[in-house]
Amino acid sequence: MVKSINELESLRSQIQSERDSNRPRITVCGGTGCHASGCTEVASTFEENLDSGGLANKIDLVVTGCHGFCERGPIVIIFPQGVFYQKVTPEDVGEIIDTTVENGGIVERLQYKDPVTNEIKVKEEDIPFYQKQKRLVMGNNTSIDPTNVNDYLAVDGYSALAKALGSTPETVIDEVKRSGLRGRGGGGFPTGRKWESTRNAPGDIKYVICNADEGDPGAYMDRSILEGNPHSVLEGMIIGAYATGANEGYIYVRNEYPLAVANITTAIRVAREMGLLGDNIMGSGFDFDVKVNRGGGAFVCGESTALMASLEGKPGEPRAKYVHTSDKGLWDRPSNLNNVETWANVPLIINKGADWYAGIGTDSSKGTKVFSLVGKINNTGLVEVPMGMTLREIIFDIGGGIPDGKAFKAVQTGGPSGGCIPESMIDLAVDYEQLAEAGSMMGSGGMIVMDEDTCMVDVARYFISFLIEESCGKCVPCREGLLRMGEILTDITEGRGKMEDLDLIRDLSEVLKDASLCGLGQTAPNPVLSTLKYFEDEYVAHIKDHRCPAGVCTELITYSIDAGNCTGCGLCLKKCPSEAIMGDKKQPHVLDVEKCIKCGICYDVCRFDAVSKE
Repeated sequence: MVKSINELESLRSQIQSERDSNRPRITVCGGTGCHASGCTEVASTFEENLDSGGLANKIDLVVTGCHGFCERGPIVIIFPQGVFYQKVTPEDVGEIIDTTVENGGIVERLQYKDPVTNEIKVKEEDIPFYQKQKRLVMGNNTSIDPTNVNDYLAVDGYSALAKALGSTPETVIDEVKRSGLRGRGGGGFPTGRKWESTRNAPGDIKYVICNADEGDPGAYMDRSILEGNPHSVLEGMIIGAYATGANEGYIYVRNEYPLAVANITTAIRVAREMGLLGDNIMGSGFDFDVKVNRGGGAFVCGESTALMASLEGKPGEPRAKYVHTSDKGLWDRPSNLNNVETWANVPLIINKGADWYAGIGTDSSKGTKVFSLVGKINNTGLVEVPMGMTLREIIFDIGGGIPDGKAFKAVQTGGPSGGCIPESMIDLAVDYEQLAEAGSMMGSGGMIVMDEDTCMVDVARYFISFLIEESCGKCVPCREGLLRMGEILTDITEGRGKMEDLDLIRDLSEVLKDASLCGLGQTAPNPVLSTLKYFEDEYVAHIKDHRCPAGVCTELITYSIDAGNCTGCGLCLKKCPSEAIMGDKKQPHVLDVEKCIKCGICYDVCRFDAVSKE
């Protein structure tokens, strides 16, 4: 039990003095992405081999959080050399221990090879995916065990809390305000101002809340922070509670994140046992405790007031914004809600200072942002970059560009309510204002890359369909407007569209933006308006020519077989699920368009370019 700030520092000094930086250490990425690739078996095999070889007392094995380069998992790093291995299997473990850990050599076949130069990259920092990143929030994910508080203390964990408790709440708030930190959950509201409003609100009972209800398709930044460094989030919340005058806190995390739930629950339990959470934290006289609440996966519960309604046991429905949650939030008491990434930034600011943090990023968007880089991209994963980095740098320098030599077409930022930014704006600097001016938004950090084979009308239809399912239905503009918008987009993709539909969908979009109750409805038109703005020609092609330029919308596609190219191999005939293809072996085949269900299997399997798609 840590009873004072001095005791904490003594404990930290003891932990650090007992650690040998030259001691061999094997770190295995234990993020959810690497779990899906088999990291559990890899870690278990390392443990078995170290035990059987009598090396367990000489070499440390650490299962860490997400390293970010999810497409290359399972990832293993060998310290102190810093050797980076990718796509490691249990069969590789013995060779790694023998070659690298014991003898200092390199297993080249497990290393990253630059696709352009074919050069082997030995260390993580040499790999292009990492070189332009600035990993402040994610930085410790590669080295610490998220379930071991001593690992967090060894990298100065909870020193920011000690520093905050040694100053006044007003001083802490001023530091956060001067840093320029803005909410990373999507709204981008200045964090310090929100804290100040909550502190100045009348009332003896106040709450701080962590929004971990990450619901954007393809986004998993918050989950990975909670999984990989839960104490950083917890420390940020305790500091925020001290600054705002709150004594109770909640972490609202979706139940679909079992590893995140497990790790943050462990962190809370350990922090309580150590006296870093609960009554009289470190002898300061400040009391604060946290509970974990698991959400059911409703996308709308990512909205602050809907989240608070869910915490109260009510349906997750938003309320009007003229009543601020800093005045009346959870149970009508002053409440301060920030998302996972925002809380994780707070200890960095308190430790290193507002001026240091404000020196990163742009004039209006400070610090770094973690993005989930997914879609038609070579390097899929989580990237943390300074605000103001261009889309070109993120997509091509870090992301490695588009697979199979395809052309880049667009990128959608900000989740399902974000806009699609075209190739012509590839040099756009990524910050809150510039994304908004382009018709998109920062959101929580989703970034979906699209190539030349993407139909932008179908993209708009997909995201509107998602929002229809996730709308709470409380307000008419969102409930009915999205349904009608979805019907119009479906008509266009199926060849029933009319040119006047484009004006109607624009009018509907303005109604949703102006009259919807919460951010879900207000931003829902972004995918439609941005694709109309930058790709209107595709809408016109669907409507006037009954043609999908990308060849995606099945109702507008016709498949046929070119008798001149067909060798009669019979592969398309065997694979066709609707028996629409006929013909004798080694004779040109024929496709019956009446039976064809337009699944595209024949087009995919033909090796002789005999099947055409029009």
